[in-house]
Amino acid sequence: NSGNTFSANDLDTLQSIPSESIVKGDGKYVSIAAASILAKTYRDEYMNLIHEEYPMYNWKKNKGYPTKEHREAIRKYGVTPYHRLSFKLLPDQLTFDL
Repeated sequence: NSGNTFSANDLDTLQSIPSESIVKGDGKYVSIAAASILAKTYRDEYMNLIHEEYPMYNWKKNKGYPTKEHREAIRKYGVTPYHRLSFKLLPDQLTFDL
């Protein structure tokens, strides 16, 4: 597989690679800290891009977190293809106050 795509076949490959969960690993290993920074930077850039397509959710500011403003936008405009519908708390997020 090449590029930025991910398929079910990739899961088999990933599961065959030995791995270990390291609690608070970014505080213990420079490589994990660097990967964490790269992932956050990529995620922030991605959220800025989808903000351009759907500015009413203010993803540029909330980065997808369920802020009061973001929940109100979901109530008003519904969800987009970018919202994670599998996120367990999504229905509850629409009702709780911060």
